[in-house]
Amino acid sequence: MDGVEEMGPVDYLVIEFPGNRMTGEAFPLLVDLVDRGIVRIIDLAFVRKETDGSVVGLEVQDLGEETDLTVFEGASAGVLDQSDLDEAANALEPGNSAAVLVYENLWAAPLAAALRRSGAQLVASGRIPVQALLAALDATEETVPPGGSTAA
Repeated sequence: MDGVEEMGPVDYLVIEFPGNRMTGEAFPLLVDLVDRGIVRIIDLAFVRKETDGSVVGLEVQDLGEETDLTVFEGASAGVLDQSDLDEAANALEPGNSAAVLVYENLWAAPLAAALRRSGAQLVASGRIPVQALLAALDATEETVPPGGSTAA
């Protein structure tokens, strides 16, 4: 892995699969992002929250034959430990499973490195849910009169 000075922002996702149903439809898209150098997978783990609330880590081969995830075997740097998986499972409904993905945003690495060299630092970060963005855009459209401008 590159030195921290050259790394892009690192994010994580916890993606819940209701009823432990992973179709695998999105995984080729993740592979494409990796192949194109947009993201780098740092760690990928799978977890299931049992109906009694206990948490079980899953291996790729435990996920079923209908989903081919062999491309992700060995895609773990060991960053995620059991406490991380337990915390991720707090967001899950009992009986569901999840993929926990830690990834570097390679596309942003040159910008991040330049900012660090200039002494800048990230002081806040967040994610806007798509539904919230769409609702805000809809609300904006409702306040704009026909013809376009809100300027007085």
